[in-house]
Amino acid sequence: MPHILTALPLTGLPFDEIIDVRAPAEFAEDHIPGAVNLPVLSDAERARVGTLYVREDRFLARKVGAALVARNAALHIEGPLADRDGGWRPLVYCWRGGQRSNSFATILSQIGWRVDVVEGGYRSYRRLVAARLYEDALPHRLILIDGGTGTGKTELLHVIRRAGGQVVDLEGLANHRGSNFGGLADPQPSQKMFESRLVHALDRLDDRQPIFLEAESNAIGRVRLPPALWSAMATAEVIRLQAPAAARGRFLTTTYPDLTADPDLLARRIDSLRPYHARDVIDEWHALARGGQHAELAADLIARHYDPRYRNHGKDRTELGRIELRDMSPADLARAADRAIAMAGG
Repeated sequence: MPHILTALPLTGLPFDEIIDVRAPAEFAEDHIPGAVNLPVLSDAERARVGTLYVREDRFLARKVGAALVARNAALHIEGPLADRDGGWRPLVYCWRGGQRSNSFATILSQIGWRVDVVEGGYRSYRRLVAARLYEDALPHRLILIDGGTGTGKTELLHVIRRAGGQVVDLEGLANHRGSNFGGLADPQPSQKMFESRLVHALDRLDDRQPIFLEAESNAIGRVRLPPALWSAMATAEVIRLQAPAAARGRFLTTTYPDLTADPDLLARRIDSLRPYHARDVIDEWHALARGGQHAELAADLIARHYDPRYRNHGKDRTELGRIELRDMSPADLARAADRAIAMAGG
């Protein structure tokens, strides 16, 4: 029954479904991408059994835990797994390939399903991810899309992908737009979950072809770029975008509709810049926001906050070329995507 994970990616494994039987809080922190969570102990139940095991009686803890696992397994079999036929083959894992996954797998195997358990559990998977991102060098040829705020770097990546180029959207994986104004409604993933998403994204791409990604600092919101990626980005070739200030300002108003629609949120984001600017500058920006002059506000933020701070960003990287955007329209970005792919030799 044990299955040993020896390498990534996991997409080629001969299983119909990967089941994570850990508690929901464990699953939320990180899990194998694509896995479904069928916990055999809830967060509260796991805490209860753990307390019994440490503070009272190990035999009692195992007895209580077994009853809970059996009860929860029955709910899963009668619920989410009710439509699985006899040929279904799942791969099950828990924290370290111990009692939770083996107990659940035993019940499934008694039904007649061909079930395997990840030897070493989530910890063995996490070791593979850590080795890829903290110990090994990335084999991919990375092409960075760089440019000032509002030059449409992230949008260009989406257009490049639609045009057939290989893309990793780091801000999408991090659920953050990479600036003081960059937070999104949904929370960011944990560091471990971001790294799982990153490895999964890289493993779906052909390392013989260039991969486009946005030039970033070593952190996107509260998640950090792991060493292997950051090292590869430090020596990557760069395509730089340039666009007129007015076009950049208009583009930002369409990129951040959540801010233009929420005056209180926009005011808080402007206030977040107080450590960097004098009070009268912050007051001017608030006045523009209150007056609904969002394009003018965006252009002024570009001129007085963003461009001065990013003027020397990535100057030491090898430049493949520059792309002059005109009006940031869809046709303009489509033309830029074709040029970027051609520059990279794609």
